[in-house]
Amino acid sequence: MEIVHLLRAVAVELGLHSARFAHANGMHPTDVRALIALMDARRAGEELSAGRLGTALGLNPAGTTALLDRLERAGQVRRVRGAGDRRKVVVEVTEGAVEFGRSFFGPLIERSVELLHGYDDHQRGAIRDFLEGVRQAAAEPAHTSPDDTSQGEP
Repeated sequence: MEIVHLLRAVAVELGLHSARFAHANGMHPTDVRALIALMDARRAGEELSAGRLGTALGLNPAGTTALLDRLERAGQVRRVRGAGDRRKVVVEVTEGAVEFGRSFFGPLIERSVELLHGYDDHQRGAIRDFLEGVRQAAAEPAHTSPDDTSQGEP
């Protein structure tokens, strides 16, 4: 349980780090989550439509439109035609937004990479497998009611 509690503490600290970024830049936490999703899609070479982004963030269409309008006015995203299907509109993060995020999150990312250099390939693989498993578990729908504490402490 020590590792699970440590993971929870890391998740809290990362959430606070993102919240500080959002607050310092007059953004809503969902704006930061949207930019992260768009940067992840960019890194993976995937196009992300407004609908898919909204679904990933748990937003309805009106909320997604308001979010994108806000980020577009701030120069952080743009709506463009899809590369494979020109009829499709996709959302892209701008280079300015990438640099904006890198200026704040870069030191944390660099420190994390430095820490990983202390592990061999096998250990990094185990860490990757563990984190991916936890990510998948967290993405699954809850199977218990909020008042069901039989699954362990929060």
